[in-house]
Amino acid sequence: MPEAVSASLAARVRADTILGIRRPRNPAHERVMRAETWLRIAVPGMLAGFLLCLLAVITLHLRMQHAEAVRIAHLEVEGLARLTAAAIGENGISNETARSSAQERLHALMSSGAHAGRQIFVAGRDDRIVAAFPAPGRLPSTLTAVLGADQALGTLAETAGAMVLRLADGAEAIAAVHSLPNGAGQVAVIRPVAHVTAAWWERLCTLAVLFGSTALVVVGIGAAYTLQSRRAHAADRVCDEVRRRLDTALGRGRCGLWDWDIPRGEIFWSDSMYAMLGYPAEKGLLSFGDVNDLVHPDDGDLYSLARQLAAIDSTIDHEFRMRGASGEWIWLRTRAEIVHDEADGSRHLVGIAVDVTEQRRLAESTATADMRLRDAVEAISEAFVLWDDQNRLVLCNSKFRDLHALSADDAQPGRRYADIMGRGVLPPVRRELPDVGRASPSARTFEVELTDGRWLQVSERRTKDGGYVSVGTDITGLKRQHDKLVVSERELLATVKDLKRSRRTLELQTHQLADLAEQHLDQKAKAEIANQAKSEFLANMSHELRTPLNAIMGFADLMESEVYGRLGDPRYVSYCRDIQESGTYLLSVIDDILHMARIEAKRVSLDRREIAASDAVRDAVKLVEIAAKAKGVGLRVEMQPSLRLLADERALIQILGNVLQNAVKFTPSGGRVLVRGRSCGTNVHLFVEDSGIGIPKTALAKLGKPFEQVENNLTRCHRGSGLGLAIARSTAELHGGALRIRSDVGVGTIVMVRLPAPTPERLAALSRPSAEVTVDSLRLVSGATPRPDGRAAAAG
Repeated sequence: MPEAVSASLAARVRADTILGIRRPRNPAHERVMRAETWLRIAVPGMLAGFLLCLLAVITLHLRMQHAEAVRIAHLEVEGLARLTAAAIGENGISNETARSSAQERLHALMSSGAHAGRQIFVAGRDDRIVAAFPAPGRLPSTLTAVLGADQALGTLAETAGAMVLRLADGAEAIAAVHSLPNGAGQVAVIRPVAHVTAAWWERLCTLAVLFGSTALVVVGIGAAYTLQSRRAHAADRVCDEVRRRLDTALGRGRCGLWDWDIPRGEIFWSDSMYAMLGYPAEKGLLSFGDVNDLVHPDDGDLYSLARQLAAIDSTIDHEFRMRGASGEWIWLRTRAEIVHDEADGSRHLVGIAVDVTEQRRLAESTATADMRLRDAVEAISEAFVLWDDQNRLVLCNSKFRDLHALSADDAQPGRRYADIMGRGVLPPVRRELPDVGRASPSARTFEVELTDGRWLQVSERRTKDGGYVSVGTDITGLKRQHDKLVVSERELLATVKDLKRSRRTLELQTHQLADLAEQHLDQKAKAEIANQAKSEFLANMSHELRTPLNAIMGFADLMESEVYGRLGDPRYVSYCRDIQESGTYLLSVIDDILHMARIEAKRVSLDRREIAASDAVRDAVKLVEIAAKAKGVGLRVEMQPSLRLLADERALIQILGNVLQNAVKFTPSGGRVLVRGRSCGTNVHLFVEDSGIGIPKTALAKLGKPFEQVENNLTRCHRGSGLGLAIARSTAELHGGALRIRSDVGVGTIVMVRLPAPTPERLAALSRPSAEVTVDSLRLVSGATPRPDGRAAAAG
């Protein structure tokens, strides 16, 4: 509620101030202003009421006067009739003499003139008139002929009193009839009503003139008041409309109106000024301190400006910042002038404030852009200069000044071309090469060779405003490169000649290469035949060697078990066991050789499917458990049960078996062998770690190749064909994986086997029929099966 009251008071205060000019304010004026709306209606009503009341009073007064005149006339007529009847007496009209005497007495009675306008008639018993006053030239015959036949006054006589009646001639009159004593006759007194009301009509006309004059004056006053109030109201509307339009124009132009009452310290702001700063227009007049608090402290204050204005009358054209409602600073440019108020002689500073924030920002951005342009012109490697249409310098860089030996003071913007070039030194020119192909009326380009060996390319272009820009580029490097290119072109021509000679030589070599290719094809065919012969030889050798080996091993087993009797010497049993072990070892070597041959001949196929890594590792560990226990080597497996991979199960067991066999073989008693696995993206890594003797760095490169061993024939202390790691590496690569070895001598060895993990894409590829003919999806047909002693046995 207090906010609404303050807002209404602020609106009323701003309404009382029109563009900074305040209306006169005093208690009576304020009361009239508050009642102005009602007075516009009440004053004409009061004037109309006054006229109506005055008319009613006059009418009532005239009616009373009219009634009083008629009443007095009644009394007078009745009294005169009574007086006349008494004056004539009882026998006043009995004979002619009496009638003449009655006429005389009547004439004497009325001769005083006090009863002017009255008519008196004396009639006898027969109703004939015998005397009358004033005496007419011809008397009426009867009293009834005067009063009218229908009148009851003659019958009632004095009983009826005075009455208003219509006479026989149609005139309206007041009449009274009195009877003479003893019925001798009647006396009738008649007074015309017109005569009675003649004075009343005169007063009526006088009052009517007075009322008309008064009404005319009152109506004129009311009309003048109405016209003046309407004119004042129209003037207020015009003022409000002018203020609204002015505020609209100022608001559209981002301007605000100021009116600073310097003696009072009050400042008026237009609505557009409030809108420009973002404040609500709540106050009609602002105090000096309120406005000064909004001015930026770095832009001065209003106190110093007030002191300056108090000394002399002057105008203001000043830019400063004021804080807006949002807290940001708004740049304003104020232009104002001292105006003297003729009403009270005070001085006002009246002007406008224009929002120049955008101009300031534009000027700052223009200055920044100009600075960047100058920096860019200064940073380029060319000599740059810009002249206007009057041949005055606009912009140049230090390269141009250095070229013409000019100082920064000599090349000041605004100086003419002749003045600047007269201060400088033209570079010595050895020769000038015009560029004829690019010549045009508004642009030209030419090359200049200076005496110091430098080359300049000068480009001059006309600008749209009539000036021109000149850019001098140092092309010494390009010229030297051009000279080199000329030399290179000559050398290239010589090289072309040499190439032509070489071409003929190459054609001869092409024929020779064709002959060599035919020879290579022949040798390749022979190599394939030899490889096939090797495979057949290995197959035949396998059959030829296995047959006697089976017999030897079988007979050695029979002899060792002494089925057909004791051999005698116990050493024969030991010999038989040695024969069986040697045969088993020889058979594993033959199987390894055959398996490696199948891999090299690409005759090994895999049956890949999703298997659990822990199951394959467990089966591979079982192959070396007996040898590990016999040697005192600890075996430990760390595998996640959920780890799965995509591989041929028998091939995977063979890979792990060969790697584990080497780990147990080269790990001394008391050592350990650890098998662990982990998932790595779309692959599975299986690690076999041992604490064995280790492998030298120089021998790691050849491990994994067929028949390669770390120990040579002279230092070897472990049996083996050297094919175990080669088979493991080749089989892992057939799966799309790999085998890596890392080892330190005396510390141990880590062998990593990388195999693919079962992904949806890979499983979908295996499910397609076309995948069955690929190398990765073929079944394992080698027939080699790891045996419990760690060697691979042939399937037959």
